[in-house]
Amino acid sequence: MTQQTQMTQNSQNASSERRSEGNPFTPHTEADVEAMLDAIGAESVEELFDIPPSVQFEGSFGIESASEQTVVQDISATLAQNEQLTEFLGRGQYDHYVPSLVDNLSLRSEFLTSYTQYQPEIAQGFLQALFEYQSMLVELTGLGVANCSMYDAATALGEAALLADRVRETSGSQVLVSDLVREERLSVLENYLAGADMTVETYPTVNGATDAATLAEHVTDETVMVYVENPTAIGSIQEELSAAGDVADEHDAAFCLGSDPVALALLEEPAAVGADIVVGDASVLGLSPAYGMGLGLFACREDYLRQVPGRLVGVSEDASDNRAYTLTLQTREQHIRRERATSNICTNQAWVALRTAIHIAWLGATGLVDLAAECVELSRDLAADLDEIDGVTAPVYDRHHFREFLAETRQDAEQVAADLESAGFAVHAVDDHRIQVCITDANRPERDEFVAAVEEVVA
Repeated sequence: MTQQTQMTQNSQNASSERRSEGNPFTPHTEADVEAMLDAIGAESVEELFDIPPSVQFEGSFGIESASEQTVVQDISATLAQNEQLTEFLGRGQYDHYVPSLVDNLSLRSEFLTSYTQYQPEIAQGFLQALFEYQSMLVELTGLGVANCSMYDAATALGEAALLADRVRETSGSQVLVSDLVREERLSVLENYLAGADMTVETYPTVNGATDAATLAEHVTDETVMVYVENPTAIGSIQEELSAAGDVADEHDAAFCLGSDPVALALLEEPAAVGADIVVGDASVLGLSPAYGMGLGLFACREDYLRQVPGRLVGVSEDASDNRAYTLTLQTREQHIRRERATSNICTNQAWVALRTAIHIAWLGATGLVDLAAECVELSRDLAADLDEIDGVTAPVYDRHHFREFLAETRQDAEQVAADLESAGFAVHAVDDHRIQVCITDANRPERDEFVAAVEEVVA
């Protein structure tokens, strides 16, 4: 028996031993565990964990062991029970065609197996990709600084409010947001600010958008930040953004704008309308709807460079004067003294940011603008077709929309949504008589079939 054959045999014996002990997925045998416990003077593995009895689980999960093939078959059978609906949902989850190039490049092992890029000498490729991602956001927002991501749009918004509280000289602690901000995003913001003794208040929108005069009635010297989304959660495109920014500035409150990379390619540049901070979800490009995971976009004025949460990738030179990339700023407690930390958000979405950067590069400047223009045209044309149906008014608000809009029906909205589901389509029922409809390049081929289904449902 050769040495290699003997090693293979030993490995197989160890694997068999682990399997025989009912522990096929960990590398240690009972003897290994006993040896390690003896070395540290512990009686059992459980002694190493301080788990409160109230959250300990003493029962059995009742899961029978099975082969990989059986598990795959069982899971496939379970997933097959899901209804295959064509989604016209929106409200934060947007489906755009993701080119195969994104998968082919982002799934390369040097990206998938890379941990946080602390060591520039072994992570130049990933660091450059993140630097390119930041540069794309700087170009789209017109602001001086963009970090290499937050968890999602909601955490980016929470960090924006904390930044505003640090940099503004107002004595107050109020964050003012429009009444169109989605509940889940509002909930995260409130949770973020509870520990900082800050409060969140809402101001009413007019005709589906922020009205500067109405906003002015609610902004006071207690206001630290004004948050406006463009487009809004119902797809309406905001006007008077400069006027809203002026209102915030008059009270020395930060002006924070919520958007996404596709919308930013077409709508007013945030820097041009006086935005101090831009947040949003950048995963609208590079990632199919994940219904949970996102990519928090965060950009701000260069004056706030030392206050930016998360991580920044910068350009430097190595010992041989070659251009090199490195993490130049990390302001979380784990890296610097607690009293100087601006945030304790512990990680970022580097791999998702990589995918978004690849997608933007694939589209190019012209392609990105074309996609954004399509989002306006598709929603406009679909609303017009629905408005032709007796019993439907679309859009509810007479203004331009981006990807999505509200449609009013004579029938109960929940019933309309249920009937559409039976016909194979998913929409949101947002109140008694309003549904929300979203269309992009991804569900565009099903557009005519959807219109026909709505006509049949409301007949």
